[in-house]
Amino acid sequence: MDILHQNIDDVPVKHKCKHEGYEYRRQDLIPMRQANCMASRYELPPGNAAYPYHYHTQNEEFFYILSGTGTLRTPQGERPVRAGDALFFPAGEQGAHKLTNTGDEPLIYLDFDTSHPIDVALYPDSGKIGIWGKNINQVFNTNTQVDYYEGE
Repeated sequence: MDILHQNIDDVPVKHKCKHEGYEYRRQDLIPMRQANCMASRYELPPGNAAYPYHYHTQNEEFFYILSGTGTLRTPQGERPVRAGDALFFPAGEQGAHKLTNTGDEPLIYLDFDTSHPIDVALYPDSGKIGIWGKNINQVFNTNTQVDYYEGE
């Protein structure tokens, strides 16, 4: 990958709004799977989160709140966040998180992530598992366990 130099105004906005309570606009500053890290600018409308409560087994995340206010849920409980806050989420259960805009204005933040060839995200509230990587982007229900050798 070459050196990347771009202005935020020139980066396309991706809008996702497929489920009530989850809506965001994202600009990929360093797109996924093009480097060993990713960086995006997120904008959450009031009352919305980008993603459900989850954690990653490989990737680490760092959020920097640019403007707005919200609530951060972690294994330690909920806490308020506001502009100027820096949030780091290590890989593993201890890094579980969900950021929700609980203010009246858009919540805008930068999201910096490490990027491994494959990552697994677990969703404790819904019993799902997501597998992300090159040529894979799948979510499964983990309520059914099978024997390691089943189907072999």
